Amino acid sequence: MAASSLLLPLLGCTDVAVIFADDGTLQAMLDFEAALAAAEAGLGVIPPTAAAAIAAECRVDRLDLAGFADDAARAGNLAIPLVKRLTARVAEQDREAARFVHWGATSQDAIDTGLVLQLRSALDAIEGELTRLADALAALATAHKRTMLVGRTWLQHALPITFGLKAAGWLDAVERHRQRLRALRPRLFVLQFGGAAGTLAALGERGLAVAASLAGELELGLPDLAWHTERDRFAELGAMLGLITGTLGKIARDLSLLMQTEIGEAFEPASAGRGGSSTMPHKRNPVTAAAVLAAATRAPGLVATLMAAMVQEHERGLGGWHAEWIVLPELMILTAGALTQTADVIAGLELDEARMRANLELTRGLIMAEAVTMALGAALGRLEAHHLVEAACRRAIAEHRHLRDVLADLPEIAARLDAAALDRLFDPTFYLGVAEVMIDRVLAARQLAARQP
Repeated sequence: MAASSLLLPLLGCTDVAVIFADDGTLQAMLDFEAALAAAEAGLGVIPPTAAAAIAAECRVDRLDLAGFADDAARAGNLAIPLVKRLTARVAEQDREAARFVHWGATSQDAIDTGLVLQLRSALDAIEGELTRLADALAALATAHKRTMLVGRTWLQHALPITFGLKAAGWLDAVERHRQRLRALRPRLFVLQFGGAAGTLAALGERGLAVAASLAGELELGLPDLAWHTERDRFAELGAMLGLITGTLGKIARDLSLLMQTEIGEAFEPASAGRGGSSTMPHKRNPVTAAAVLAAATRAPGLVATLMAAMVQEHERGLGGWHAEWIVLPELMILTAGALTQTADVIAGLELDEARMRANLELTRGLIMAEAVTMALGAALGRLEAHHLVEAACRRAIAEHRHLRDVLADLPEIAARLDAAALDRLFDPTFYLGVAEVMIDRVLAARQLAARQP
């Protein structure tokens, strides 16, 4: 159902919610009706005067919507009472023109095409926020190519990485979503127009000509046939939105973990009243991460509903089609809100580079154990070197000593690695592999994609 107006700024997007509000939904269907009349008048199917009269009344603020919701409940969809009211309104001005309202169309044509028009506006907003997020992530990856950070696997210290590499990983995923969105547009932004059973029989041989003209009026693509019960377009959109919220959830999860008191490496932007507690004045909670993770938690169920709704009966769906009406807008609002919040946080992210470097030393050198193992492996073989360093790690933990000091005391190590070699092996800046090259590759791929049409 419609999002709470109180929770919308936290768990959704106000601007996108307006697109799917009652007036926006009805106006999108009225835009279809006006365009249909114009297309048919242009081909001589209906009189031009009728088209003008119909178009003049295709404004939601000109219709009497009293009792509309109850009428829609009885009719089974929004289009039936809308067309009835539009016809009555046109008849008040031009009784002859009223005969041609909704000429040759069916309810689903108006509802689906209206929804496509709404989705186009909403996806424009989402694409803008994806671009804003990508810009912020690119700036972050560039600025922190060499900012040292603990790489963590299974939530434990693994190897040194850089914050730039982490940001580049987020950016790479966002760029794939932007590519998916561009690829989806021509499949999604198409006209729905098939008449009662998808044959346009009411328009005779002029059906395809009207469809082509109508698509042009609405600046939509013209599919080869009506897709009343072929719902892969909407399911594909839902899957893409689910992927986007999944990536945003990944970013939020990482940031919330980095913001933990014991870690303290990255923080959401600070401002008055942000992230506080009703009882604990010291708290700085990851409120944006919480909202984005809520979106990432809710989205998969909504996507699953769209997938289930693909199984529809014959030439008009019974229930599956209806399920889309609420799910798609909710998913769009949810994704747009999570995107906006994530872009805001990334643009204002606060980093504690000193804490990042200090955390690299928390394990007293254990994070560099693989570097030592690989250096010894050239002489001893990887497995023997692994056993030797593993034993040294256990000793360092038991004795609360730095791993470098333990290794320096071992004759078999000293014989192969002198003090200078050990110093270098325990400098994390020398064990970053090709991290910087990878960051540059992601940034270069983004620039290349931006130059493509």
